[in-house]
Amino acid sequence: MSLRIGIDATSWANGRGYGRYTRELITAMVGNCSEHELIIFIEAENASLVDELADQSTIVPVALSRAPTKAATSTTSRSLIDMWRLRRAVEKSRVDVFFFPTVYTWFPISRKQKVLLCVHDAIAERFPKLCFGNKRAQLFWNLKVKCAIRQANLYLTISDYAAGDLENVLGIPRSLIRTASNAPSSVFSPRSSTRISEVAGLYDLAPTDSWFIYVGGFNPHKNVGDLITAFAKIREQGSGDIKLLLVGALDEDVFHGDQAELKKQISALQLANDVIWTGFVDDDKLAALLSGSLALVLPSACEGFGLPAVEAAACGTAVIATTESPLPSILEDGGIFVAPGNAQGLVDALEAIVRDPRGRELMAQVARTKASTLDWNVTATQAMTHICEAAS
Repeated sequence: MSLRIGIDATSWANGRGYGRYTRELITAMVGNCSEHELIIFIEAENASLVDELADQSTIVPVALSRAPTKAATSTTSRSLIDMWRLRRAVEKSRVDVFFFPTVYTWFPISRKQKVLLCVHDAIAERFPKLCFGNKRAQLFWNLKVKCAIRQANLYLTISDYAAGDLENVLGIPRSLIRTASNAPSSVFSPRSSTRISEVAGLYDLAPTDSWFIYVGGFNPHKNVGDLITAFAKIREQGSGDIKLLLVGALDEDVFHGDQAELKKQISALQLANDVIWTGFVDDDKLAALLSGSLALVLPSACEGFGLPAVEAAACGTAVIATTESPLPSILEDGGIFVAPGNAQGLVDALEAIVRDPRGRELMAQVARTKASTLDWNVTATQAMTHICEAAS
């Protein structure tokens, strides 16, 4: 039976994992779905971002006072009027089922509406003091998530690991949780040495430099401070001309950030010449930086998936990542996995990557093979199956 499927695309402009998941998944769904009619709802301000989907789906631009990705931050919230406008747009479109690719931009719709809700993880609930700038933001987030969970009749998440947290932390019955994995975008693939050198030069890396790379936000739960401390220790041990690249938006991150404290730490450890803040890096350049790095390091307190590690793996790069994630399973033998807060373990992992080039190369080969098994088209098929289940 053909369905009219409504999809929330108001996370499209978000630069973090929510936005990546929304963009890649919706694009793959549109490209692979001919049986059902897809109606995509997005704020009018960013409607041009989905122009390429207009031939195969219906785009519904909704005039809002402020784009949700700008309004829904760690210190602010969206207006009730804007959420009402989105609700009315959905009601007028008379869809059979509605899909939210992320709870981040959830808005209330009719109680009679069938809903598949994607909740990526329960990190905000497990580490509220590390995720929110104030109690008010935490309160609004908790209220939004509770309302969203209450409204949905089926739930989607990005890994079995995350599904466990949704059950144990958010109280969602496991029988109602489905999964549709992340995957690396096709842009992430190994780059030539010439291209790596060309891009490295843009960030003041000398031809003799080696580097570790971190990609993501600078929120306290990401444990970037632990990485800086560990990096300082291997520098003290004389590990050569090694740099640390910190890749991510510095001033435009709408989430609670820790950049100021990290900069103080770098200064106190006299690493100003060894730690490079790149700011935002587009995917093509990022693929080169990942391809040329010793390893991608992701020492977070928790990751529902850990997409930067998988993107690095797709570029043929080993990873050092948190055990509090699905990454030890997804990239098994493709890196070194360290428990959050294990300071010496993180130092040892960095040192092992530097001292054992052959071992690093073998891990990188395995990591690339593992990453190649993940595909957004497969994810889109999985998501569509779950949307149809929610509609039944």
